[in-house]
Amino acid sequence: MKKTILITGASSGFGLMLANKLHEQGYNVIGTSRNPEKIQTPFKMLTLDIDNETSINQFTKKLFETSNTLDVLVNCAGYMLNGIAEETPTEIAKKQFDTNFWGTINVTNALLPHFRKQKSGQIITVSSIMGLIGLPNNSVYAASKHALEGYFKSLRFEVSQFNVKVSMVQPMWAKTNIGSNMISASGNIAEYKQYKEQVNKYIKNSLAEGNDPSVIVNAIIKIINTKNPKFRNLVGKMAGMILFLNNYAYSMFENAIHKSVITAK
Repeated sequence: MKKTILITGASSGFGLMLANKLHEQGYNVIGTSRNPEKIQTPFKMLTLDIDNETSINQFTKKLFETSNTLDVLVNCAGYMLNGIAEETPTEIAKKQFDTNFWGTINVTNALLPHFRKQKSGQIITVSSIMGLIGLPNNSVYAASKHALEGYFKSLRFEVSQFNVKVSMVQPMWAKTNIGSNMISASGNIAEYKQYKEQVNKYIKNSLAEGNDPSVIVNAIIKIINTKNPKFRNLVGKMAGMILFLNNYAYSMFENAIHKSVITAK
């Protein structure tokens, strides 16, 4: 039987492309959106606002009323906040974390009891290259993605005993709607004006010259079909070099800690 796959943020971007392709391949796809009635899809769509705990609880109940199984969760929902660190109001920064970090975590935790009970499952979270490196004018967005990386680095060890696989996907620049959907923090510090213009021009050009989104979608599908997928999965131009440098610094230390924990008496 084909796997049942839940994709958050399936009304646009990577989420929609991934859901459509998996549906075409015969998977049982369930997508989520704040307003699913606004989009026509060949796969099932359920209402979910990941910023709202009541919505998450209602969604989880509805999910298992309509589906007896869930094999894979793909966390795609999120957005990019653009802005100089000093100019970004705390209130706006908190909203970025409410969606990108807490929203993703709360949905994942709501589904973990199901995965634990069935002793299997797969959690794939779409992060960003900015979850590993910081870029100017995107400090809060990068921080939210770094936070996700840290959370799931630890979670993967905790749920491995239940045969639940955890993976992160870190796309490089890609030609999606992330740029058009980007929210900008307002600021008027004169000393940053020219710098912001230069950075925003760089980001615009990088998105225009970025990877085709299908590269990232195909990478996620490959992870779904891999028995023991890697945790880190950088995708796109220059991804291999960045992944090597990142893994070299941390992998041996993390694995040594995990080994000492599970062998402790």
